[in-house]
Amino acid sequence: MTNTALLERRNRLFGKGSTLFYEQPIQLVRGEGVFIYDESGRRYVDLFNNVPCVGHCHPHFVKTVSSQLRTLNVHSRYLHQSILDYADRLISTHHDSIESVIFSCTGTEANEIALQMARLATGGRGIICTDATYHGNSAEVSKLTGAKSNQGDVRSIRFPETYRTDAEDPLNDHLKELQLVIESFREDGTPFAGMLVCPILANEGLPNIPKGYMAEAAKIVHQAGGVFMADEVQAGLCRTGMWWGYQMMGVVPDIVTMGKPLGGGIPLAATAASTEITETFRRHTRYFNTCASSPVQAAAGNAVLDIIEKDNLQENVTTIGHFLHERFLQIQQKHKTIGDVRGHGLFRGLEFVTDLKSKTPDKQAAVRVVNALKERGFLTGNAGAYDNVLKVRPPLVFSKNDAEEFLDALEQTLEDLDA
Repeated sequence: MTNTALLERRNRLFGKGSTLFYEQPIQLVRGEGVFIYDESGRRYVDLFNNVPCVGHCHPHFVKTVSSQLRTLNVHSRYLHQSILDYADRLISTHHDSIESVIFSCTGTEANEIALQMARLATGGRGIICTDATYHGNSAEVSKLTGAKSNQGDVRSIRFPETYRTDAEDPLNDHLKELQLVIESFREDGTPFAGMLVCPILANEGLPNIPKGYMAEAAKIVHQAGGVFMADEVQAGLCRTGMWWGYQMMGVVPDIVTMGKPLGGGIPLAATAASTEITETFRRHTRYFNTCASSPVQAAAGNAVLDIIEKDNLQENVTTIGHFLHERFLQIQQKHKTIGDVRGHGLFRGLEFVTDLKSKTPDKQAAVRVVNALKERGFLTGNAGAYDNVLKVRPPLVFSKNDAEEFLDALEQTLEDLDA
């Protein structure tokens, strides 16, 4: 079926307006490693999709999940050893006060649980997020998306960065704002519950965060009686070169949420905390999730951890991530439309601006680069608070050869667009 016919059918069945990437959407039929293929057999290098984080259709993943599907798959209210084995393995990658986990299917659900946990643990209601974040789609979690008001239960702060600030001391400037927003809850008589943030500010565009900000923010939150929550859906599972983004930022969260990459394509998410916080939540909610904690989720989660450990992917992320960053800095010197180079591990960004002095975000430049790269066979995206950051987030198996091929295409693309 042609792409035009598929799009017409999709609009009829899904309703017009469902999200698709690229000006000319592509039809995908197969994947392998860092590559995905369209209906004509054309190969694309995937530099965007963090769901199959260990690569598309990894043989060990396929074999492990298929074997479990042939054996048993039931809902969460039976005893089953493999999900407990997986819980143990997942918890062991975190800091010592993370002692127990609640499984779900999506990052939205994981963050919904985290908000409930925070409110039950503290007796508060007030939640702080950044003004350019995204944590999910439920009625409660979606209140955090684009939150601008300093009224109600959810209030925002400017996302901390060093690139676009006039402050002489960006760290203290942003921390003072956090303190003021916490104080606004007190003034309104709204008990404070906590702060939820992606530790590397992925949706905000991977800005360069003032050094020490996350740890100092957690201290301020704790002093106000709140809990600090780290959303690791994008930052975690070795994406930065460390197991979790909060480790990269030097902060110890009370509650951690995880999603997409955990299951390598099988819906799997998790909310982890101390036993005390988790059991408080259990006592007050009687929460269960029919499709979570299943044997198939356990098989998928364990397979992903197997591959990360056996294939030394954490080391690969650090090595290739550093290589990408150094080359991006070299490319930046040649192209004045690139205002900033940022990111960690295999999660990198190039911010496009109209000029280096004003730093005015240039969304259209980023969109042109994304679509031009797609035509060359490389799938990226534009994101960030201003939609002007080229988002580069390949599977963790991304090699130096893959990186060099992409960088050559990026340079050719930028040269063509500058001409």
